[in-house]
Amino acid sequence: TFQKQLQQSDCQNVLMKKVFDTHMLFLQINQSAAALKHVFAALRLFVGKFPSAFFQGQADLCGSLCYEILKCCNHRSRSTQTEASALLYFFMRKNFEFNKQKSIVRSHLQLIKAVSQLIADAGIGGSRFQHSLAIINNFANGDKQMKNVNFPAEVKDLTKRIRTVLMATAQMKEHEKDPEMLVDLQYSLANSYASTPELRRTWLESMAKIHARNGDLSEAAMCYIHIAALIAEYLKRKGLFSMGWPAFLSITPNIK
Repeated sequence: TFQKQLQQSDCQNVLMKKVFDTHMLFLQINQSAAALKHVFAALRLFVGKFPSAFFQGQADLCGSLCYEILKCCNHRSRSTQTEASALLYFFMRKNFEFNKQKSIVRSHLQLIKAVSQLIADAGIGGSRFQHSLAIINNFANGDKQMKNVNFPAEVKDLTKRIRTVLMATAQMKEHEKDPEMLVDLQYSLANSYASTPELRRTWLESMAKIHARNGDLSEAAMCYIHIAALIAEYLKRKGLFSMGWPAFLSITPNIK
C-alpha cells in the first residue's frame, strides 16, 4: 500500500525507518524458533523489495540489520542459526547484485563492525557462531549462478576476516594487562585491513587511544598521522587533494 512513499528519496525517509525498526523489534525481543522463521522470510522479502534502503545513502539500516542477523547466527537453536545464515548470505548476494556484480563492500564493512560490537555486547565467537560461518561458506560454494563471478571469493574473504577479528580479540583479552602486546595485536589487525580504509582507520584510532592512555604520545601521534595520510590518499583519488600520502613525508618517512 505504501510502496511509493517508502521508495521516496531512494528509500532514505522517515517512513522507511519506522517500517524497518518494526521489523527489527521482532529480532530484538525473544521469539520462538517458529516465529523467527517467519521474521526471516519477511526480512528476505523486505530486502528484496527495497535494496536501496540498505545499499545506498546512509549505512545505518544496513549496519543495524547486520548486527541483529549476526546475533541470531549465535542462537542456541540450530534451525534459527541456519535460517539466519541463509538470510545473511541472501543479503550479501543482494548487495553484490545491487553493485552490478562488482563487490559487497558495504555489507563487508558493516558485518565486520557488527562483529566487533557483538564481541563486546554478546560475547560471540564460540562453536555456534563458527558453525554459522561454515554454513555461509557452504552456500557460497554451492551457488551455481555465482560460479563465474568473484562473489564466492568475496564471501570466503569476509568469513576469513571475521575469524581473524574473533581470534585477535580473544588474544587481546588475554593480553589486556600487557599494553605493548595489545598494541602489537591491534597493529596486525589494522594491517589486515590495508584494503578497507574505514576499518583500518577504526583500529588505528583504537591503537592511538591505548598509546595515549599509556603516555606514549609520539606513538599515538604516529597513529593519527597514518589516519590523516589514509584520508589524504582517499581525497587524492577523488580528485579533491593534490598530494595524497606524500604530504606527510616531511613529518615521518614511516608514512610510506
